Amino acid sequence: MEIRELYSNDYMDKEVVVNGWVRSHRKQKEFGFIDLYDGTCLKTIQVVYDNNIVNFEDIQKILVGSSIMVKGIIVKSNGKQDFELSAREIVLLGKSDETYPIQPKRHTREFLRDVAYLRPRTALFQAVFRIRSLAAMAVHMYFQTRGYIYFHAPIITASDCEGAGEMFRVTTLDLDNLPKDSKGKVDNSKDFFGKSAGLTVSGQLEAETFATAFSKCYTFGPTFRAENSNTKIHASEFWMIEPEVCFCDLFGIMDIEEECLKYIVNYVLDNGKDEIEFLDKFVENGLKDKLEKLVNSKFVRITHEEVITILKNSGVKWEFVPEYGEDIAKEHEKYITDYYNCPVFIYDWPKDIKAFYMKQNDDGKTVRAVDLEVPGVGELIGGSQREEDYDKLVKRMDELGMNKDELDWYINLRRYGSVVHSGFGIGFERLLIYLTGIDNIRDVIPYFRTPNNCDF
Repeated sequence: MEIRELYSNDYMDKEVVVNGWVRSHRKQKEFGFIDLYDGTCLKTIQVVYDNNIVNFEDIQKILVGSSIMVKGIIVKSNGKQDFELSAREIVLLGKSDETYPIQPKRHTREFLRDVAYLRPRTALFQAVFRIRSLAAMAVHMYFQTRGYIYFHAPIITASDCEGAGEMFRVTTLDLDNLPKDSKGKVDNSKDFFGKSAGLTVSGQLEAETFATAFSKCYTFGPTFRAENSNTKIHASEFWMIEPEVCFCDLFGIMDIEEECLKYIVNYVLDNGKDEIEFLDKFVENGLKDKLEKLVNSKFVRITHEEVITILKNSGVKWEFVPEYGEDIAKEHEKYITDYYNCPVFIYDWPKDIKAFYMKQNDDGKTVRAVDLEVPGVGELIGGSQREEDYDKLVKRMDELGMNKDELDWYINLRRYGSVVHSGFGIGFERLLIYLTGIDNIRDVIPYFRTPNNCDF
């Protein structure tokens, strides 16, 4: 029987059989207490045994981390628990030894990263990764119940969506004996794909091809950035949620962003009550209130120009002086969300700091881009209306010196029945940072990949 069943049904005075792992074992001369979990819920069950049980001496030798089978009766507890398991039989399934690193004490998250293959056994990471699972389910439920096609974007690609040149390269060439062309450069025509290829930084461009066939689609999968950054919010491998919607302008996509985010947060609040309560108590006090406030908020919408004006008139002595036509810093994001006391959509960004595919405004200076700034986390979602005009897209690519031949298939979408369309991207791990209160991306992904870290 799973432990979660014991908490969802009444088994008082009934015999049950439970399998699980020992989280702690307190031994007395004539009896003992085992804190047992099986991962089916955040809760554990206390197993109580005395010296009348068979193999009492052997049971007392069972160490933390061991797996056991317990047969016994559910009885009322004299302790903090509502009930406990009075053991009639305990069988050691898989023993653990004294070197087991996860002992019944408070471990630092830094230490647990070094034993990431065992950290899911701790209460903290049981809560974190259950929230991750719930949030992933919510993503699919939101889009599937609204008629979106789930599109599996390619992992290996020859296109750098953002044009930032931060792709991991994929090759079968002998790195100790690289083929060279007549100019002395690496001859990529000799590689597996006959050209340079890498791991995807985004599935957006390919998703647009499916959106123009199904009206709306979404991707949800791993993406990669070879960015040598060691901050708490950057990783080299992370998951992205990227919907694309045809017949939808910038304001329509903002409506979808707000609805989608609220749906995911509300789903986690409804289905992860124990986990949110645990994280509220031990990680971020006020977490539940923060999430409930977001669900009940009406998001503000304001242009980038208006944001800069507010910042300049604030009277604050900024570390990074806000300027029209330039990006905003973390301190600016915090000020704006505090100013409105709710999530804020900032739209119509300067053209020169945004990607080539974004819809150009008539002023020639800005594009139909939008970032959602959320209190306590900053930018959580980035989106835009995509440029559907063939001539404008080609001109912008020429201005940036981009190779149009490599993206001819993307450009051709504007020749074959082009429509107004928009999309956005949510970094799944950044969303999880917000949902859990955990402040480091390394602790919301099972096995983190960051510069100089590729273990397990």
